[in-house]
Amino acid sequence: MGISFTYYPSPVINIIEYALPWDLALLGVSTVLSFLVGTFLGLIIGWRRGGVADSFTTSLFSFLNSFPYFWIALGLLYVLGYVYKIFPVGQAYSVSLIPSLSVQFVESYLYHATLPALTLILVSLGGWLLLTRNTAITNLFEDYMVFFESTGIPKRRLLFNYLGRNSILPSFTSFAISLGLIDGGALVTEVVFSYPGIGYVLYQAVLNDDYPLIQGIFLIITLAVLLTNYIVDLLYGVLDPRVGSNE
Repeated sequence: MGISFTYYPSPVINIIEYALPWDLALLGVSTVLSFLVGTFLGLIIGWRRGGVADSFTTSLFSFLNSFPYFWIALGLLYVLGYVYKIFPVGQAYSVSLIPSLSVQFVESYLYHATLPALTLILVSLGGWLLLTRNTAITNLFEDYMVFFESTGIPKRRLLFNYLGRNSILPSFTSFAISLGLIDGGALVTEVVFSYPGIGYVLYQAVLNDDYPLIQGIFLIITLAVLLTNYIVDLLYGVLDPRVGSNE
């Protein structure tokens, strides 16, 4: 006689399933936006190196990149949330609403997520900008750039098709790691804004010595990092054809 088993999801899985979408919505969008904007600005600044804009933006974003991001979170929360009351000071949506795909709930979520997203973008933007700028400046003096520039190729094509494509490779690797860490949440930011993501759940699990939940969260983070790095390895051949060459 066969034996049948009925699977009941554990509380750990239930908690992670609830918190993970909040992280994907907040950190996913923030990471992609900061990467795209930072990479684009870094490429432009590297192309126009040595000017006033280069000196100003490099100094500004170097400061922001090294500034403790929880101070930025607290500063934005105090000024825009407490003093001027432009944005709410916590939670992911209004307590009077039930999570759904309704227009009212989406508007409430975007309104509540503005400050946490702004904090994450301001902190991470400098890293992408500086990395792309430095790589672009190095590539400008490579032989292939000197050759293509001497042939009279339009500057727009030279900037984006040749310089940009080669300068984005180091940033693309870091971007893959950042995507893998999305499900780990931004612990301090989520705690400051009482945002119900994985970071906030991990903080509560540590406070309550909930070791199964801690292990479950770290397992999800590890698997996500491995998966995103594998996908990036496959995409490298598209960005850099030399990777897939057998010669």
